[in-house]
Amino acid sequence: MTDRKINWDGFLGDVNGIEIIDDPQRVRLKSRDYFWYSPILNDVLRKRTAKLVVVPKNEAEVITVASACAKWKVPITVRGGGTGNYGQAVPLVGGIILDITRLDRVLEIGDGFVRCEAGMLVEQLDKEVHKKEQELLMWPSTRSQATIGGFIAGGSGGIGSVRHGVLRDDGNVRSLRIVTLEEEPRIITLEGPDIQKAHHAYGTNGIITELELALQPAVDWHHAVVLFDDYAEGVRFGEALCRDDYDIYLISVVDKRFSPFYRQLKDYFPNNKHAVFSMVGPTTIAQFKADAASRGGEVSLMISDDELVQEGITPSYECAWNHTTLQALKSDRSWTYLQIAYPQPYDPTADQAIMAEFGDELYLHHEFARERGDYQLFALPLLKFSSKERLYQISNRFEELGCGVFDAHVYTIAEGGMKVVDPVQMAFKHEADPYGLMNPGKTSREEADAVLAEYGEG
Repeated sequence: MTDRKINWDGFLGDVNGIEIIDDPQRVRLKSRDYFWYSPILNDVLRKRTAKLVVVPKNEAEVITVASACAKWKVPITVRGGGTGNYGQAVPLVGGIILDITRLDRVLEIGDGFVRCEAGMLVEQLDKEVHKKEQELLMWPSTRSQATIGGFIAGGSGGIGSVRHGVLRDDGNVRSLRIVTLEEEPRIITLEGPDIQKAHHAYGTNGIITELELALQPAVDWHHAVVLFDDYAEGVRFGEALCRDDYDIYLISVVDKRFSPFYRQLKDYFPNNKHAVFSMVGPTTIAQFKADAASRGGEVSLMISDDELVQEGITPSYECAWNHTTLQALKSDRSWTYLQIAYPQPYDPTADQAIMAEFGDELYLHHEFARERGDYQLFALPLLKFSSKERLYQISNRFEELGCGVFDAHVYTIAEGGMKVVDPVQMAFKHEADPYGLMNPGKTSREEADAVLAEYGEG
């Protein structure tokens, strides 16, 4: 079942009236995401492309496209802003890209919740709920480009996760509205624990058209930078901020060697100091400063959102999570990254061993988040790429030192996360995608091998 065996005339006849992009250059651009953060994924995915991009403007048109894809057995890859790092929006075997960015309406804002279409930009959604003096619980550092549906389908957490947990935590995502890929598509609404059937599933088991998220009252977040001579002391300061009586939205610790990548912040992040980037609520600022001073930290910046815009300063959230990798890649494309989970409480022994062994191949970077109510410590260290073998040698060393590794250099869900196929998501895939046409090859390495062989591309 390859593109040349698909009756494209039949498919196009069934979606007549819906916007189609067939210009090869535009289709190629829409077939990419940020997989190039990984040189390994770049080698595998950079030449993969869809045949067409279909751009529905509402759910009714999504249903028409889903029906046509099922009828003519056309593979379909759903795409939002294309800001994922693992090739979530890259079609392995041609077919179409379903660009959902025109499904961009807020449908309802209530007390503590918002219901919207999946193609809405995260930044615009947050602006809309701020008009009602509320805000999103969490969002990706790529908020200006990412869609909210893409964040749910491909992400797990981000800015705000130190306060509210990760997306999978109960109550953060209240409902998902799913269109199935069948000749007569159905609408399935997922709520409560059932949300996990489609969350972080890379668009492999249904098209998210609408969703409902929890909100909190808006906070006048202040962007802070605290400098430390000792990296481990910066991490311990981050741990000290993880308290229920602290109004904290972000805690990101970065190695002093990141400083040259943050040119706009050179007055606040010199190259001889490690930095903790935070977003702090007004009620916590005084205690935050006192705690920083008590640990030998120097607060070099404390500025409100409005002041930040007026002075043209980079926001803290663009100095955190995977924006750290992006800042480095702007200077040198040979950088990549790892994703590490640390045992709690923090013991600097592992980092000391890593730095002694790998030196300037690796720059340290830690993030704090909650998961199921407990604080967790993660890391996205910057890695100077030399070879696939060296990257996995360093990854394995982290595991030997007691850390967990989430592989950022594979495009399948199972191999990149918990190392197993999620039976709940797979059961839902059989229900919502009976022909296996949705983002084929992304659930596991076994599925990828089978799909590539079936399409003659293995």
